[in-house]
Amino acid sequence: MQNADRTLEWLNYHHLRHFWVIARHRNMTRAAEALHVSQSTLSEQLRELEASLGQPLFERRGRQLHLTGAGRIALEHAETIFATGRELLDQVRQTGRAQKTLTLGAVGPLSKNLQFDFIEPLLSRGDTRVTVVAGALHDLVSQLHDHKLDLVLSNIPLRADEEHLVHNHLLGETPVFLAGRMRLRTRGLKFPYWLKGVPLLLPTRQSHVRADFELLLAGAGVEPQVRAEVDDMALLRLLALSGHGLALVSSIVVERELESHQLQVLSRVPGLAERFYAISLQRRLGSDLIEQVVSGFRARLEALTVKHKPVSSSP
Repeated sequence: MQNADRTLEWLNYHHLRHFWVIARHRNMTRAAEALHVSQSTLSEQLRELEASLGQPLFERRGRQLHLTGAGRIALEHAETIFATGRELLDQVRQTGRAQKTLTLGAVGPLSKNLQFDFIEPLLSRGDTRVTVVAGALHDLVSQLHDHKLDLVLSNIPLRADEEHLVHNHLLGETPVFLAGRMRLRTRGLKFPYWLKGVPLLLPTRQSHVRADFELLLAGAGVEPQVRAEVDDMALLRLLALSGHGLALVSSIVVERELESHQLQVLSRVPGLAERFYAISLQRRLGSDLIEQVVSGFRARLEALTVKHKPVSSSP
């Protein structure tokens, strides 16, 4: 029992925080400067933590420190402990009713409809304050590492070889449509052959959906007539409403316009779907609040896969 108490004594904020800073900098000298302690003091504290855990947490490669398997596990638990501690401080420091705070990052081109559907249930609670920051994926992930964000919403997953300390959580996927205000005569042609000569409004080539769509057309020998390519889904929706072409969009982008019959689905693109992810530092998404919101949002995306049926083209 005495040995167990002595082990628990070392697993505290002080040691975990210093370990976390070393892991962030991957360099003992820079970590010591950031913490305003001597390098010898920091090294001694790391040795004490490793001794209490019975495992080395770092291995040296050249001038950099790299996490061992045990180090990655320790870092993940440290991130969870820090997140819980920040949530505790935020709630205790609130005057009157405790208020939860959630700061989200959203990749710039991500559909505003999707962001709204994720955030709206949080606002309806009345006890939650939400902040949304837009930006490039790697900038947002950097803020996630610095604990400025709780979660990042993205339509692009992070590659494991780029960021092994973060986790992609698949939220779901929605079908991709060609939608617009045009009425076309396909003359009995199958998709995608009737697209020859049809003006198209497409996401930029950075989009996975665009890349998959072009592969599909190339396989059929169809050369697309691209009238516009944009990386902002709100702008793509407006271009579809202009009637100047068919827009390649996921169903969530134009859901409201389809319901009001401002736009029509000319074709669901076979085999094509857009996937959406929540990116976090932990294997769990975070607090119970986030888990509840994500669960409801996943059900919402599942419903979208069957909600809108393509209209038949004129014979």
